[in-house]
Amino acid sequence: PLTLEEVRMLVELFYLPYQHGPLAQELLEHFRWLQANSISVGVPATAPDACGGARWRGRAQSFQRLCAQTCHLHSRFVSTASRALLYDLHPYLWDIRNMLLAASAFILWLGCQSITAPIMLGRDAEPWARRGGLFGELQALLPVGNSCDLFYHPPPLFPSSQLYLLRPLLPLDKEGGGCSEVALGQAGLWVKLSSAPALVARLLGPFLSLSPEYTFVLEDEAGPCGYAAGVLHAEGFLQQRDSSWLPAIRHKYPPELGTGGPALGQEAVLFFHAEPLVVPQPVLRRFPSLVQVGTAPRVLDVGASRSLALCLLSALRANGSRGVFCQVCDADQQQLSFYSKLG
Repeated sequence: PLTLEEVRMLVELFYLPYQHGPLAQELLEHFRWLQANSISVGVPATAPDACGGARWRGRAQSFQRLCAQTCHLHSRFVSTASRALLYDLHPYLWDIRNMLLAASAFILWLGCQSITAPIMLGRDAEPWARRGGLFGELQALLPVGNSCDLFYHPPPLFPSSQLYLLRPLLPLDKEGGGCSEVALGQAGLWVKLSSAPALVARLLGPFLSLSPEYTFVLEDEAGPCGYAAGVLHAEGFLQQRDSSWLPAIRHKYPPELGTGGPALGQEAVLFFHAEPLVVPQPVLRRFPSLVQVGTAPRVLDVGASRSLALCLLSALRANGSRGVFCQVCDADQQQLSFYSKLG
């Protein structure tokens, strides 16, 4: 059964609509302070201060720990609560878990990035656009807080106790295959990297090579299971991809490699040698940033996918992006359905 401490956490998370318990208050205080003082950290730090940076990282660790405890509480609640209580309270706890996954990863990202533009919160939303309680306050603090469609999704019919971790891309991921493993999983091909490197390059290559600072990884207990990749200035990125990255990858994978081997590998090699589609200028002017989100087939919880999208969009918005687009083949019903479910 749930412990007394876990019940206390549950009560403090959902105390009153406009009055928070100690745990919720601590989460909010940490998040506000970390956002306001992120200038003291980064690569490179915009205001180098060893003492301030150490304090920031200490509070970031405390915030991560509280987020992890809350995500663990969600998992324990699904596993141990009575069915009647579970279906009454699960939607609220599910929402908080998804929000804290995104907030936690966003704070981690702030700790390793140099924010070159002020965090843009946009216009104030109408009062009805946000809920009360901890969820509404955290929503207001994220840079995409006014994008209401991102925050409202019905909870799953069958609650899952699966634990997730969401974090920015680390250098070890590119060396050890973290994101590449996810790319293979998204294609339904869980194999060793050496057997399908072309497929990995097709799905994630340009992002990992030219814009790794806007890449996030979702993990479950079995390992990497999702990713979100983005580009702040898509026009320059696409030009660089076509002028430098594509020629290099075409040299590495000549057309003759597209014969024989797995069908998905053949498709990837042929994809490199096709002329890339041109993104119309009106699209680039209105939506200057490019995004791509994917999860492995085993991720059935749309809340984890939503957290991926929230975190990526918050990072882009924090650096001044005013709109994003994604590229999907009109025949790819799976991807079209995936993005539609994200709102």
